[in-house]
Amino acid sequence: MNASTQSSSTRAIDTRAVQRAVRRMAHNDDPPWLHAEAARRMAEKLPMIRRVPEAVLQWSGFLGASEVLLRQAYPKAQQLVVEPAPVLSARAAPVSAPWWSPRRWTAAAAVPLTEDAAPSGGVQLLWSNMALHGHADPAALFAQWHRALAVDGFLMFSTFGPGTLAELRTLYRERGWGSPMAEFVDMHDLGDMLVAAGFADPVMDQEMVRLSWSDASAALAELQGLGVNADPGRAPGLRTPRWRQRLVEALQSLAGADGRPALSFELIYGHAFKAAPRPRVAERTEVGLDEMRQMVRARRT
Repeated sequence: MNASTQSSSTRAIDTRAVQRAVRRMAHNDDPPWLHAEAARRMAEKLPMIRRVPEAVLQWSGFLGASEVLLRQAYPKAQQLVVEPAPVLSARAAPVSAPWWSPRRWTAAAAVPLTEDAAPSGGVQLLWSNMALHGHADPAALFAQWHRALAVDGFLMFSTFGPGTLAELRTLYRERGWGSPMAEFVDMHDLGDMLVAAGFADPVMDQEMVRLSWSDASAALAELQGLGVNADPGRAPGLRTPRWRQRLVEALQSLAGADGRPALSFELIYGHAFKAAPRPRVAERTEVGLDEMRQMVRARRT
């Protein structure tokens, strides 16, 4: 979906720019450090789930930096993964190599799937770390996640919030440089979308993480590793080396007495259950066979 085809639940975001950034990040040896840190913090909440999942579905596995954490938490669960780009699906596929090759032992073990092949009602935990903010229509993605989960299945996700890089937005605004990034969705709006998608008991949480770097060039390098400016209203065309130097100087102006520029990131965490379907009460109520089966299974458990 392009940013020009907007509905009430879509964001103004250039999805083609996001896809280019994902393909670039897919060739890195490791996912972004901040993604791994968000995964670690989100995994600290796993003990709250009393039901041990038989199948775990990661939505964006490599860039989510979560497979080791999920295997440690659920060593007996089947691990599935949906990747946002073909190059990442190929990377997640089991490697065919001789027994002595290091590639056999370093290959990802999760079963790669496309979005269309995600199991319907077949997983007990759907996990998405730092992927939601790359989607134009969060509400539609929530509905897709709801279909993939089994009844009483649990959803856990993280994403950037609107407070992310507020200092950078101020720099761009003061200098008339346009927008440095697409807008992020507020956690309260995400909670409303979860309810509309059919999830029960959504819990939204938020924290601010402040990072500092040795200098502005190091800060800019890490920002480029986190993605791309996907705001459709960003300045058109390529920036010049002279403009980049002005950006470096502006970032360095954020440094404190220690000479280290710092930026803030708002991390949003969401958790919700897929409740058993409830038939609508009317003079005449019709319940589909699949809904009836789900209700019977829910009562047995």
